Amino acid sequence: MRARGFTLLELLVVVAIMALATAGVGLAMRDSAQSQLDREAERLVALLESARARSRASGEPVQWQAAAQGFAFQGLPQDAMPHQWLDAGTAVLGSVTLTLGPEPIIGRQELVLTRSAEPARRLRIATDGLRPFKVMADTP
Repeated sequence: MRARGFTLLELLVVVAIMALATAGVGLAMRDSAQSQLDREAERLVALLESARARSRASGEPVQWQAAAQGFAFQGLPQDAMPHQWLDAGTAVLGSVTLTLGPEPIIGRQELVLTRSAEPARRLRIATDGLRPFKVMADTP
C-alpha cells in the first residue's frame, strides 16, 4: 500500500514560489504618496525640455515661473503647455524663474520641489545649461 501525501521537496517548492510571488507583489506596490513627488518631478522635466525645444525652434525666449497654484510658461501660447501640478500639494521652494531659451546654452539653473504632505522630502531639478534638466535628491 502506497502512502498518500506530499513529499518534503514538493512542499519546499510551493513555499519558495509563494515567497517569490509575495516579494514581487511587495516591490510592485510602491507607496503612492512617495511616488507622487517623483511623478511631478519627471513630468516637470519633460515639460521644461519641451518648452526649451519650442523656444529654440521658434527663436522666441521662453521662461518658466512658479505660481501660487501651479506654474506658467511665458513666451508660449497659454494653452500650449499645462500650467497645474497633478497634485495640489506640490510646490516650488522659493521664487524661481527659469530661462529656457532660445539660446542653445542657457546657463546653470535649478529648482526644488516639495509636497505639503511630506515637507521633509525634496527633489531638485537642475541643468548645467548644456545638458537636459535632471531630477536629483535635494541635499540640504
